[in-house]
Amino acid sequence: MSFVFKSIAHIQLAAPKGSEDEAKRFFGDILGFREIEKPELLRKRGGVWFEFANYQIHIGIEEPFTPAKKAHPAFEIENIEDLKSHLSKNDIKFIIDEDLPGANRIYINDPFGNRIEILEWL
Repeated sequence: MSFVFKSIAHIQLAAPKGSEDEAKRFFGDILGFREIEKPELLRKRGGVWFEFANYQIHIGIEEPFTPAKKAHPAFEIENIEDLKSHLSKNDIKFIIDEDLPGANRIYINDPFGNRIEILEWL
């Protein structure tokens, strides 16, 4: 084969109509992702985009909306214990999962019920 996958361009998560402000609070204010401007032609579709490091998270509007309960993005983090404390202070519940050897791992749900995995390799 002559083709090569280079990286992930973005991760798309779905959200219900009118949820942009809630997405900005959760992904921007709580998780600390930076909001980025959507291209003008795509703004009419709703949703909001974020980035951290070299990655983008796109929150797209989907009607009817159903949250992803099993499919999920997984984010590697440094200082997951600090994140756990930060999430608790902001009333964000998380589930500790000790089933992956060598990882300190939790699951959270975004405000729309989409599953998100966060882990730190030990």
